[in-house]
Amino acid sequence: MRARYSAHVLGLVDFVVQTYHPSCHAEEQRQAIAESIDSDWVGLEVVETHDGGDSNEGFVTFKAFFNQDEKQYCLEECSRFVREDGTWFYIDGEFPQAEDERLSQPLKNLKIGRNDPCICGSGKKFKKCCG
Repeated sequence: MRARYSAHVLGLVDFVVQTYHPSCHAEEQRQAIAESIDSDWVGLEVVETHDGGDSNEGFVTFKAFFNQDEKQYCLEECSRFVREDGTWFYIDGEFPQAEDERLSQPLKNLKIGRNDPCICGSGKKFKKCCG
């Protein structure tokens, strides 16, 4: 996890793509991965790690902080990694459940500015996420 975060900070797209599990077909998503890396990353906090169903699966819950539009945001995820032939690969992750009650309402009923942070908690602007 720390190596992948460091690769984000340093803009090492190749490393990030190579550390996805082959089933993710990350090469096909290279442009989107490059865009997600292109952020002002400012910190990583590993919250928790735990083993999976066997010794070749593990989970890392983390918070990655980045600056955007003069504000700091937090991306929180529980990432799943699998080990194949001695190498760990990122395979998928889950975001914690959002606590914003507005998520249960239809978007048309909400009064959210296009430049407001997204209510899903992604840290992105609403217009670039769920809007």
